[in-house]
Amino acid sequence: MTTTDTPRSVKRLGSPAAAALADLAALFEDLQTVLLCCERLVTELAAPEPDDVVVEALWTTALLSYTRCFAPGGRGMGLVEDDVLATGLKGDVLAWHRMVRTLKKHYSDPAVNPRESFGVGVAVTDGVPSGVAITSTRQDRVDEQTVRQTGALAFALSRLVDTKISEHQATVLKGAAALSAAELATLDEVELSVPESDSSDADAGDHDARDHGGPEDDR
Repeated sequence: MTTTDTPRSVKRLGSPAAAALADLAALFEDLQTVLLCCERLVTELAAPEPDDVVVEALWTTALLSYTRCFAPGGRGMGLVEDDVLATGLKGDVLAWHRMVRTLKKHYSDPAVNPRESFGVGVAVTDGVPSGVAITSTRQDRVDEQTVRQTGALAFALSRLVDTKISEHQATVLKGAAALSAAELATLDEVELSVPESDSSDADAGDHDARDHGGPEDDR
């Protein structure tokens, strides 16, 4: 939650509601990472000669960040398939969501090379083996349409998570308001970080407020 003035002090809350809110903030950050990766990918793929290393790095990060949002947690803040349906996006959005998660398994599999598949053959000259040939088949790089649709889904989910964050903030604030001055004094102090470029509009702690927008074509 942003404020117009930097608070004099911030106390760390350890309540279940506060922990759940922190989890939601982490989900939102992961979805923002997906959006940023997709935006960079659209630009990179439009280049005359896309850098395959950059493309793979961005796409892999996007897949990992997206899938992490659906990891079940002890506090139940992870997203579920009902959240995907709740985005209201047109088309078979659930099938696309599942496809993205399948791609993540492919790109993160320690036993599978997502770039190329290799094979070995024997070179034959006049019917006699004359050498060993190592062959490879290059896998197609991710296409722009796949990137844009994944970004659209991440954008819709980020709006849903943002709504949940607002709801949980109200719950956490209500609980904190019930604490006595003595109880507040026992809470650990959170060190504040104020950006030098704009010290008048800062967030508490190391978390910055992120723009919730996504690529125009992703909506």
